[in-house]
Amino acid sequence: MSGNIALLDKTLAAAKAEDRAALVAYLPAGFPTVEGGIAAVKAAFEGGADIVEVGLPHSDPVLDGPVIQTADDIALRGGVKIADVMRTVREAHRATGKPVLVMTYWNPIDRYGVERFTAELAEAGGAGCILPDLPVQESELWREHGAKHGLATVFVVAPSSKDERLATITAAGSGFVYAASLMGVTGTRASVGQQAADLVARTRKTTELPVCVGLGVSNAEQAREVAGFADGVIVGSAFVKRLLDAPTLDEGLAEVRRLAADLARGVRRS
Repeated sequence: MSGNIALLDKTLAAAKAEDRAALVAYLPAGFPTVEGGIAAVKAAFEGGADIVEVGLPHSDPVLDGPVIQTADDIALRGGVKIADVMRTVREAHRATGKPVLVMTYWNPIDRYGVERFTAELAEAGGAGCILPDLPVQESELWREHGAKHGLATVFVVAPSSKDERLATITAAGSGFVYAASLMGVTGTRASVGQQAADLVARTRKTTELPVCVGLGVSNAEQAREVAGFADGVIVGSAFVKRLLDAPTLDEGLAEVRRLAADLARGVRRS
């Protein structure tokens, strides 16, 4: 069964045709429970997200700040497994018909088996994978199996990436390019800043792929700022914090829907 990279491409192109940025939400699988995590992904879509990244919880998430680390810890203590990540992708995609990716560090895939992981993700209807710590020069095995199953390979670029390095990364990727707006870990910020706009401009010189910006966006005003120069706006910690702070799951899901609706207005630029 082929993956859904075509659906991802179509979704990003449709947002561009509407003269807006796509809204990409991030939520970890298994948080606050496996069932709760599935409901949260659906709630983000219901609120207005175009694409959702499902995080594979990791015990040493080097890119993630305290909010997502807390959620990952809850999911891991709850016993979340890769099978639960695949189930989250499957049920969210089937319920909404929208593109769902997995965001994961390389170690769990390496231990699980690349062929097994890519085959199961494609079977679940996954659109691809974001691999923040997989060096491009070591990615051939992943890209070979990902392409075989119709999965996007999304690499992360940072403000520290030199132009030559950007060209190497974007030539190897598919789906979109994940531009980290600043150096450091995930988390909400008071300002997204000029660094992100400069990185997007430099990245665009190397590729036709859409460039989506993450790290730091937490409200409609920031989403509107980023939508002014990027093809997609990625929001993670702000969604996770709504769930963490809510007294009940139902209230948390309502907050996720509200935030998604607010951000969806923001990415419309005007």
